[in-house]
Amino acid sequence: MSSVILKNVTKVYDKKLVIDRVNLEIKDKEFVVLVGASGCGKSTILRMIAGLEEISDGEILIDNKKVNDIAPKDRDIAFVFQSYALYPHMTVRENIAFGLKMRKVDKKVIEQKVNEAAEILNLTEYLDRKPKQLSGGQRQRVALGRAIVRNPKVFLMDEPLSNLDAKLRVQMRSEIKKLHEKLQTTFIYVTHDQTEALTMGSRIVVLDKGVIQQVDTPESIYNNPSNTFVAGFIGSPQMNFINGKDIGLDEEITYGVRPEKMISGGEIKKSVDVEITELLGSEKIAYFNIGDRKCSAKLPVEYNFDKTLTISIKEEDMYKFDKNGQRI
Repeated sequence: MSSVILKNVTKVYDKKLVIDRVNLEIKDKEFVVLVGASGCGKSTILRMIAGLEEISDGEILIDNKKVNDIAPKDRDIAFVFQSYALYPHMTVRENIAFGLKMRKVDKKVIEQKVNEAAEILNLTEYLDRKPKQLSGGQRQRVALGRAIVRNPKVFLMDEPLSNLDAKLRVQMRSEIKKLHEKLQTTFIYVTHDQTEALTMGSRIVVLDKGVIQQVDTPESIYNNPSNTFVAGFIGSPQMNFINGKDIGLDEEITYGVRPEKMISGGEIKKSVDVEITELLGSEKIAYFNIGDRKCSAKLPVEYNFDKTLTISIKEEDMYKFDKNGQRI
């Protein structure tokens, strides 16, 4: 059972608290995504699980075994970094096999494992090429192959797609999900990209300033955010936040409305002056102000209006948040 459990895990850098008593249980074979803005602590948590960062307090358990004082090489994990970190003078075959060779694994076993990994990752025909002869996506697959051959209990991935262009990122998202299904191993994946989080994770962990804000399935994170941070971070464009008094409602409450729900034929209506419109193929985004808040509406491309747009919100589509940003 390749579970990972964090109990009150804390990290202090130069007397500054950067990870604040994180409690998290990742089940065997789960694909969990840690997501948040730069500096929120997601990569630090991943590095603490790997043993590349010491924890200041708390416990980390892998497969129900406390690993606080166990060296990274003995934790039975594989780490895939943002950079491919391939050896340019080695072939794909040699790069994938390098870790096993250093561990003095039998040559026949190495050959078998490399061939199996190459087949899983569609790299068989590239085994004798050097990294400079590969595309970015192929290089990242080689980095994944180097991790696969170790047959680890847990895969840790730190923003592995951030160096790829948009088209390749979409392709690699799909390939990593398929890889998880094939290997049936625990994956912990770090990203700042909420689209990656929503499309890849079986559960998402949303972090802000070293504190877990919410842990749930992608559907629940999107549809039932626990606070304004989660509501504003997950979703593109982000959720609109409107003061109650600006739409004739309770002024002590902040209301949240997703952009796609701003023109839903509801009973709460208001005319707004559109500042900018962006065309996104089959839909368009209109940007405007409501009171002192920047807002947006996601509309069908054929939806016509001049510079004035009448929003019409259903009360059932409105989220309510208190003065501290917590969901009511």
